[in-house]
This record gives sequence, C-alpha cells and structure tokens, in this order.
Amino acid sequence: MAGHSKWANIQHRKGRQDEKRGAAFSRLAKELSVAAKLGGGDPSFNPRLRLAIEKAKSVNMPKDKIENAIKKGTGELEGVDYLEARYEGYGPGGAAVMVDCLTDNKTRTVAEVRHAFSKHGGNLGTDGCVAFQFKHCGQLVFAPVTDEAKLMDAAIEAGAEDVLTNDDGSIEVITAAADFLAVKEALAAAGFKAEYAEVTMKPLNETELSGEDAVKMQKLLDALEDLDDVQEVYTTAVMDGA
Repeated sequence: MAGHSKWANIQHRKGRQDEKRGAAFSRLAKELSVAAKLGGGDPSFNPRLRLAIEKAKSVNMPKDKIENAIKKGTGELEGVDYLEARYEGYGPGGAAVMVDCLTDNKTRTVAEVRHAFSKHGGNLGTDGCVAFQFKHCGQLVFAPVTDEAKLMDAAIEAGAEDVLTNDDGSIEVITAAADFLAVKEALAAAGFKAEYAEVTMKPLNETELSGEDAVKMQKLLDALEDLDDVQEVYTTAVMDGA
C-alpha cells in the first residue's frame, strides 16, 4: 500500500467517531443489549458482551447506561428486539463495502442502505458478494513512533497471529477474533497502547482511491455511518488524503 494512507485513514476514522459520540452511545447500547440477549448478562461467560463493555468504556459511556442496556437484553428491563443484518455492495472505484446493522425493521434498514449506495455512486449487491474479501479478526494499530522490535516480541508472546509494518510506519497487530481482548490487555500491560483496536472485518486486499472517486467514497461511508441502524461499515477502500 502507499505512503501515509493507512495512518491518515485511521486518524480520520477516529475523528469521525469523536464527532459522533452521541450516536456511538446509541449504537453501543444496541450492541450491549443484543450481546446480553444472545449470551447472557455476565461478561465473564460472554466474550461478545465483554468486548461491547470495553468499547463502551473506551468512549466514556456512563455506567448506568451500560447497565441498563444489558438489563434490556436480559429482559430485566423492557427493550426493543433488535435483529442483526449485513448488507454488501460496491462503492466508487469498485471498492467493496460491507455494512453491519442492528434493526427492529429490516425493510426500513435495507431501503436506507440502498438509498445511500445509489445516491453516492455505489451499488447494493447480494449476500456474499464481497464478504470473501474480508477476514474476521482482531486488529490493533499503533502509531509510527512505536518501537517495532519490542512490539513484535510482545505481540508474539501474547499470542498474536501477525505483525505488519505499513509504509507510513504504523504497525498493525492481527489476532484471532477470540484472542483479541487477551492480546490487547497483554500489550497494554507491556506498555503498548493502540490508537485503534477493534474486532473487525479486515480487507484482504485494499483498493486505493484518489481524486473524485476518493471524495465520492468518503461521502458514501459517511452517509452509511450516519444511518441510525448501522453499527459498522467496512471497506477495502483506502483514500489518499483522508
């Protein structure tokens, strides 16, 4: 991949998340409820819930909101019954896009997602049309100033699958999805704090976009992320200058 794009894209995404703190609380509340509904309210025995709680704490979501969302999932409090839905398609420049949603109305959600794709130069595809281009895994990205050798030693000892150094100097640690929290905690204990850390759908190959295609793709991603039912948006696109 080229130059600064990886780090620039990570920083842009972090900025977008900070701008949308209120929306983040709403999305995390949904995820907490669904995780608790599917696996129970004890994070010690529910990895998905434990991860959701970690994410909620990372954006300073109030403790009472976290607890109430979990109680809605376990049935202790009345709540909405959310369904999981994934939509796949292509954006400008042929880049793959995958959209994960939690919704109480799939008809509404698919209409909104389809509209966002069509309005911004993309096309909503069929189930499975781009999923093969992504890997479900844990991803931790560290700043370019990080000591590569020390991080690599710590990551290997913690059980990471791979350590990748990007052209811009940023370093990625890749884990199995199930090992993500353990590796993250081990690296933090060793003094390494990731700038970005998620269980994600990592693109196996990236589509570099520039100029008008990059502008259109960013508008598509922003439009999708602004939809109330959307939890996560994944793409193979890497935009120069993002």
